Amino acid sequence: MKDADAATGTASDEIATRLAEAGCRHAFGIPGGEVLALMDALARAGLRVTLVKHENSGGFMAEGTWHATGAPGVLFATIGPGIANAANCIANAWQDRVPLIVLTGCVPAVEAMTYTHQVFDHVRFLEPITKAAIRVEAGTAALAVDKALRIATSGRPGPVVLDVPIDVQRERGPFRRSRHFAEAATAPHGEALATAQAWLAEAERPLVLAGLDVLTERAGPAVEAFARRHGAPVIAAYKAKGVIPEGDPLAVGAAGLSPLADKALLPLLQESDCVVLAGYDPIEMRIGWRDPFAEGQRVIDIAAVSNAHYMHQAPLTIVGSVAASLEAISAGAEPRKTWPGGEPAAAKARLHEAFRGAEAWGPAAVIDEARRAMPAGSVATVDSGAHRIVLSHVWECDHVGGLLQSTALCTMGCAVPLAIGRKLAEPERPVIAFVGDAGLEMFLGELATARDLRLGLPVVVFVDEQLGLIELKQRGSGMDNLGVEFPPTDFTAVAKAMGGEGVTVSDRAALHDAVTAALRRDTFTLISAMIGRNAYDGRI
Repeated sequence: MKDADAATGTASDEIATRLAEAGCRHAFGIPGGEVLALMDALARAGLRVTLVKHENSGGFMAEGTWHATGAPGVLFATIGPGIANAANCIANAWQDRVPLIVLTGCVPAVEAMTYTHQVFDHVRFLEPITKAAIRVEAGTAALAVDKALRIATSGRPGPVVLDVPIDVQRERGPFRRSRHFAEAATAPHGEALATAQAWLAEAERPLVLAGLDVLTERAGPAVEAFARRHGAPVIAAYKAKGVIPEGDPLAVGAAGLSPLADKALLPLLQESDCVVLAGYDPIEMRIGWRDPFAEGQRVIDIAAVSNAHYMHQAPLTIVGSVAASLEAISAGAEPRKTWPGGEPAAAKARLHEAFRGAEAWGPAAVIDEARRAMPAGSVATVDSGAHRIVLSHVWECDHVGGLLQSTALCTMGCAVPLAIGRKLAEPERPVIAFVGDAGLEMFLGELATARDLRLGLPVVVFVDEQLGLIELKQRGSGMDNLGVEFPPTDFTAVAKAMGGEGVTVSDRAALHDAVTAALRRDTFTLISAMIGRNAYDGRI
């Protein structure tokens, strides 16, 4: 073994140093005796260790930093209840394709034979919701963390857990390190490339359906260049919003969980004579997007991994880099005049009317006015619920990654921690969070985290005193109102008691002023938008 292949220090040092080398600058979690050595090593390696109020929130904060930096998020959680609390955000990272390194500790094997307090098998517990769960054995720390980083960031990204026994954390090296080599981006060639180029060259109505692989591969510029060169309008799944700035005529609108949007978008999709799926992952989509293509329709599916989901099938599938594949296909097809009937513009107009209309006050007005108040380049985060569906169609993104949400797992309680992580990693970027009143009450404690970090963060809460989306489904099924409504909370008083600012609004002007003022503070501002019950009827 050459000297360059080995390193000294503790196993915890090896793990922390390798994470720092990978660009990680933040770690989030709650301490426990079983992870203290890991935490100490992270801090010494240059990572900022942030205390959160719940491990689930820590995972979403870690995701927020990844969106800003491109480096995997880092979450630490102690033995037993700590790592169990983190299961939801780990499952979200698995379904939403987020590279997340999860560090936890466990008692040594010899101890576990006779000691049971808080002890269960973390690896077996988390294997079903991770890309990999690895117990770090003696002498393997450097290789284990390197494998974790490679697995977490390759293909479609995801979470990897490193379960490090307490004695192994303090083990001293030397440790064997792996060598690092660049991986080349793969693009189509031969018959597949020729077919794709011919289909595009012959197309009068090309269309791009962009998905979350665009976000994870940072392929936004390549998608925009392809669309502009070939006059191909873009439908973006929620995670890919902003791949074409949404004020641009080429940006038709967003697709995901709305039957109302489907009425405008699915007919346009079926009218296309060449559909290019640019990193489209149907895990974001409702059941209406199962097998959406017509028999014999020309569809080019470019994805990071092979199709094992069977939500759709395409006559031509390319497994590889979105950017490299689009560039290769584009090089063999000359631009031409497209969509002579103006169908994309008509579909965009129908979407605008369906979701915006002329609303003086209500969910869409809250979102529209907040967008007017936020500067260009802002990032919004949104929690799950009826408001998320409306917001995904009303909030205009001027860059890819401008709207962060849980689109696959669709878990509540993500918006505030996502916003905290995003803002912490890029303090100069304006960030705003949108939550429902029920979702906010799940994780009120993280407002204190925003306060502690002195983040000027506007948090808009839609106050309707009900689980709006579930109430709609319940009522639509003819069921009795059950378990979906609750008394109001005075969020303005809560905000002030927690060291933030609180404002209650019921019109556009007051909301605009509240958002503008919030951006100037060094703490969070909770803006309660009073929309009333059943505010989403006919809107999603």
